Order: sequence, then structure tokens, then C-alpha cells
Amino acid sequence: MSRLFFALALFASCLLHGPVSLILSAEPDPKGVDFFEKKIRPILVKHCYECHSVNADAIEGGLLLDSREGMRQGGESGHAVVPGNLQESMLINAIRFEDIEMPPDGQLPETVIADFEKWIKLGAPDPRDGKPPVVRQEPDLEKAREFWSLRAIRQPSHPQVQQTAWPRSEIDRFVLARLESEGLTPNPDAAPRALVRRVYFDLIGLPPTPEQVKAFVDNPSAAALKQLVDELLDSPQFGERWGRHWLDVARYGESTGMERNFTFPYAWRYRDYVIRSFNTDKPYDQFITEQVAGDLLPADTIEQRNEQYVATGLLALGTKSLNENNREKFVMDVVDEQIDVTTQAFLAFTASCARCHDHKFDPIPNEDYYSLAGIFRSTETFYGTGKLNGNRQQAKLLALGPDEVKPVATGGAGKQKGNASQKLAGQLKAAQRRLQQLRPGEGQQAATAKRIANAEAQVKKLQRLLRNATQAAAGPAAKVDPNVVLVMAVQDAAKPADTELRIRGEANDRGKTIPRGFLTVLPVDKKLAIEPESSGRLQYAQWLTSPQNPLTARVAVNRIWMHLFGRGIVGSVNNFGITGELPTHPELLDHLAVDFVNHGWSVKQLIRTIMNSRVYQLSVAPNAKAEAIDPDNKLLWKMNQRRLEVEAIRDAMLMVSGELDLSPGKGSIVEAIGDGDIGRNVRPDRFAVASVKRSVYLPIVRGAVPEILQVFDFPDPSIIFGQREVTTVPTQALFMMNSPFVIDRSRQFAQRVVTEPELSVAERIDLAYQLALARTPTAEELETAREFIRDAIESSAQPDPTSTTAWSSFCQTLFACSEFRYVD
Repeated sequence: MSRLFFALALFASCLLHGPVSLILSAEPDPKGVDFFEKKIRPILVKHCYECHSVNADAIEGGLLLDSREGMRQGGESGHAVVPGNLQESMLINAIRFEDIEMPPDGQLPETVIADFEKWIKLGAPDPRDGKPPVVRQEPDLEKAREFWSLRAIRQPSHPQVQQTAWPRSEIDRFVLARLESEGLTPNPDAAPRALVRRVYFDLIGLPPTPEQVKAFVDNPSAAALKQLVDELLDSPQFGERWGRHWLDVARYGESTGMERNFTFPYAWRYRDYVIRSFNTDKPYDQFITEQVAGDLLPADTIEQRNEQYVATGLLALGTKSLNENNREKFVMDVVDEQIDVTTQAFLAFTASCARCHDHKFDPIPNEDYYSLAGIFRSTETFYGTGKLNGNRQQAKLLALGPDEVKPVATGGAGKQKGNASQKLAGQLKAAQRRLQQLRPGEGQQAATAKRIANAEAQVKKLQRLLRNATQAAAGPAAKVDPNVVLVMAVQDAAKPADTELRIRGEANDRGKTIPRGFLTVLPVDKKLAIEPESSGRLQYAQWLTSPQNPLTARVAVNRIWMHLFGRGIVGSVNNFGITGELPTHPELLDHLAVDFVNHGWSVKQLIRTIMNSRVYQLSVAPNAKAEAIDPDNKLLWKMNQRRLEVEAIRDAMLMVSGELDLSPGKGSIVEAIGDGDIGRNVRPDRFAVASVKRSVYLPIVRGAVPEILQVFDFPDPSIIFGQREVTTVPTQALFMMNSPFVIDRSRQFAQRVVTEPELSVAERIDLAYQLALARTPTAEELETAREFIRDAIESSAQPDPTSTTAWSSFCQTLFACSEFRYVD
């Protein structure tokens, strides 16, 4: 049985198509470079360059840390940095103060050491090429505005094509014109079975049923496709699929992360807001405005007011270094995180790289960073977290009541309950000491025995009281008033003001005051002047969504295109700056951006337009001539074969097995657990819930992401991800063979197949293929599967053609095959 199982698994992975190679790039990962520029380079400059750079008076230990090669070559003590290997990297040894102690003026904070460890685990991405440093001149903004992404968006002229009968849309004309210029022709259209499976997964992240496949195969017309796209866009599952795409960008997580990982019990409200926004096709400019300044918008109803406050959770969800004892540094780190998410998510520019100095590559002066910092420094962030040991930076939540919005401490009674817990803890320790003193050993007097009994009773009583008080303080505060909604959100600070430039990014080393404003390289409407009594967030949101802003619509369109084709028109979806990739079809990008805005910033309309184009409907078939000219398919002569995201893989297994619960998730297990410090007073395994809901509703706790998500390249919820990585590693195959989740789904899948009445073995195999892969098996596949099932049944103790054991092994091979995980 075991031999047959592995033989069929091998057959499935080889004959059932799908790429299996892992592509490695010699170029530094853009996300890793951003991390280096924000977290690593400033520390090296401040603490290391004085003794370990080419400009040092004497290079200590022969070690240079001002270039990539210098760090990797190392000095007298060995390699300073070995990408991916903490044990061999002497730099980590030194900053941990193990065999070597560096820097000599004192150990770096825990958070900084953790950043260096994370950087090395990422492969130590480092853009420094070892050349002499270039002194950057003051950026020439007029010249910078000539860069492609900073030019005003204009509707391009319609291209002329030779194959005039081929295009079905303007998108097709732009793509075909580019192909013809390179002497290429587009692929044939995809087969109806492949296309309908593609459409279902792209729009709702679920496979079509055999009945849905048959309906489209019987009528694969353009009108039928248009109707199918419209139906799926109107499905509630659309928002769950596309909302999860946005949550990657929003770095959605339900805990603070970092060295003290406290829960965010109410983060799920932002998740649900995003899902609703995509389902209702909320205009994208409104979507942006609500997330940046929803608290400052007028509202006609309490429900609308609450929705807009919840939207600002984007600014509160980021990681928090709660162990930081420097209040100003903590506040400026939160500000930096808010600048980073708003500029990367909406503009695909890394403005936070200008925190310590002018941006190394893009035209963002140091002063521009602090003009944005003034906006967020004038904003109060309500992220909660309980008042427990190790939390030096507790914040409140916002309570949205019927009549007012007010800050409240977490745990209902807030500080009073926290103080009560601390007082009881002190009383308990004192009682335990007294009890210990009353136990001198042998020769105990009767009176003392009574005192011991009383002391024991007191200890038990205090333990019970402390347990109840702790649960009350750490539990969900919503119990106080069912009409009050607790949210993570922001509000304008009591006294908005401009902030000072911080020398080298040091929070307490202040320079001149910088007026609040926006990035000066982009046009600014004079009507958007920031009033002294406001933070400036509303004006910032209006600037982001202004028709004069050339980035916002382009970036949004590119993100949507990437999710439908596997690659953006601009390959670096989070970087439209100098170090990003150039657009492969710049005129098409601008055409789509103009169309997007003209249709009221409608995401659904843009998706509809793209999916009804002929380019989207091409097959994935290889073409030797095209591959020789355009091996990466940047010119779009075919559709890219894409691996499904892990949520779609998990949800598909649940759907095929007949177990998927399509009703929306309610809240989060994190809310039920309440405030707590993960790994200290909250065990990480408490978040490992058994659920048959869609994956978007699983708890995303930083440092405790569900195993299946980790195995299949779920993004780090602490980082802004525009496009997920796709790896092929042995742990994925092992997971599909050994995971209890996969085995249980295979058993339920088999049960579904064998309980279908009056089917032959061949018909059951055919049904399994249709459910899992949306197609029928080939003659060779059918015969191999029949032989496997027959041998498995005959070798069992009680041969039965409907043996779930035999069929579950077969069903598991379908789950494990690459075709199940890829869409053509």
C-alpha cells in the first residue's frame, strides 16, 4: 500500500503539470533592501563606521562595515555576515556581547539586535556595491518630475495593429501592438475548462463545481464569460478573496509582534471593513480617504461613523515595540510606520527611507519626511494592549458609543482593574511568604498548625481573587456596554503642531521645525493647506487621491493587474521609484489608470474590463519562438501559470471535501482570549483553532501564524507585501503528505466520493478528478488510478470497493499534485 501510494504521488507530481523548480535571484530583494535602509544602515553609520569604514583613522580588526563585500569578507575574527546563517555571522556574536562585545560604548537595544538577526535570515540584502560613497546633491525636483512614474497621467493614443480582427478590447490593442513590434504573435485562447477554473480562483479564490464547469464548457461564449464574471463579482466570496490581497499590503496582524508580543483583540474589525469595502465596490479614492482620515469625515449615521473610524485601523495595526522605555523614540517609530504604510501602499514610494537622511535613490529630501511626520505626530493612535508586565507603552482604544466617541483603557475598567490586579499580586506574594515562614519543619505546635491552615486558606483566596481580577482586566472590554464598539483607530491629537527634523533619525536629537506638508516632488493643490488646529491627515488623504497625483491610480491599477496575471505591468509593485522596474507597457498602464478614475475608481469595473480582454483569456501553452525572445513573458504573449496563494489551496481542500463553511467569520479567537503577552501569559497554541471557515478568517497573530500558511509562503504580517514570494521547498511536499489537516480533508473527500450511489470505480475516479482538478482523467491516469484502488482494496483485511482507507490515499494524491495548487 505504501509503495503504491508513493508511486501514485510521484505520478501525480510528474504527469500532472506544474513548475517544480525554485528560482533564485542574485539581485537583492527590494523588500529586503528597504529593510536594510530603514533598520540596518542607520545603526551601522551611527555605531560602526567610526572604526570600521574606509574613512576611519584606523580600521579596527581589519573589518570594513561600509560595503557589502567588506561585511561578508569580514576581518581578523571571521566573516562578519554570512547570509542566512546567524551562527557563522560574527556581527551577531558581537552585538549579542558573546565572545566579542561591540559596539564598545554599550550593547544595542534588543529590538535592534532582533532587526539584525532578521536581516541576516532574509539573506542580508545589501545594495552597497563597495564603490566610494557619492555625496548626494540637493535633489533637482524639476528634473526628477521627468521620471516616468512622476509624470502626469495622460490618455495615450490608440495603437495601430496589423491583426485587426484579434483584439476584443483596448487592452488587447496595446498588448498586440507591442508583440507585433517584436515579431511575436499571441497564444491561442485557453480551453474553456482551464479558463473557467482560472476565473473562479481569480475572483473568489475557490474552485468551480463540476456543474459550474459543465455549464461554461457547454457555452463558452464571450457573453457567457461576461455574465459569469458579473455573477462572481457580486458574490460575497469576492470580498473575502480580494480583501485578503489588500490585507497583505496593510500588514494586517492581530498582535504587536516584536519582543513583547501583545494581542490586538479588535484588529478583526479592520479585516471585516476591508472585506465589506471590496464587496460593495467602495470607490478606491474613498477607501484611501477613510483609512487615512475616516475619523475626520462627516457621517450621516452611527453605522457610517463607526465604519470610518474602523477604517483608520490601518494606521494602528503596525508592529509596536512595547518594551521601548524611550517614549519619544516609541512615538517616532509609530510615526515612521504610518508614513511607511501610507506611502508604500498608495504611492509605491519608500518615503520612510528618508528618516535619517535624504532618500538614497528617490527625490525625497529628509525635510519631506518630517513634513509628513508632523501630520502623524499630530495624530493620537489607539491600539490598546493590556497593562501587564513588560508593556511600557500601553495605549487606549476608542469606544464608539451611540452618543459619543471617547478613549477607554482596555479591560473595561482599565487602570483600576490593572491596579487591582497588581495590588492583589503583592498581597499574594506576602501571604505566600508568611505561609513559608510558618512551616519550620518538625515539632509543629497545634496553634501553629491552625495558623498554617488559615494562611493556606488566605493564599487560596488571594489566588482566586487574582485570577478573576486578571481575567477581568485582560478580557474583552466590550462586556461593559453592548452598545459600545471598541476599535483600533486614530484621532487628531489635542494640540496638533509641526515637528522638528531629527538629526540622523535620533528621536531626541532635534533640529529645525519642519512645516507639515507632503512630498514636494509631487504637485500640491494650494487648497490643501493644513490648518494649524488640524493634524493634516484629511488634507494628506485629499492629496493622495488628487487627480494631479500621478502615482495613486497607477499603483492601484498595477496591483490589480498583478493579481490577475501573476506579474504587474510594473514588476516592482511596491516600488515605483528609481530602483524599481520600468513598466513593460507604460501606455497601457496610463490607459487603465485614466479609465479607472473615469469609472469612479471602481475596482470591480477595472477587474471586469481586464477579465473580458482577450489577453486575460490566453492559454499557458509554451511557444519556442516567443520563449527565445521573451522568456519571462513580459510582453504577455501567453497567460502566466500561477501557483495559488495558500488561502486558496486550503479553502479548495475544504470545498472539495464538502466541509467548507461559506458563512462569514464572526470576530476572532484573539478577541475571545483578550489582552495578553503571547509566549508569557498567553500560550501561542491557544490561537491554533480548528476551523472550516475561509482562511481569511483565521487568526493572524504575529509570531504564531497557522502552520499551513507559513509552509506556503504567507507574507510576514509585520511587513508591507505587494506580491508574495513563491517557493518550492521539500517542507511543502512533506506537509501535503503528513499534515493531519490534509489527511482529514482527504478522508472527507474520499467519503464524499464513495457515498455517491451506484457509481463504478471508474466513475468515482472521474468524479474525484472533476472535483479536485475541474477535468476528467486521461486514459492513462484512469488506468493507473484503477490499478492503485484495486490493489489497495484487495490488500485490505476486508476487501470493499467503497473502502474509505483506499480512496482517501488516492484523494490525497490529488491534493498533493502540483496541478491542484496551480492555475493555468
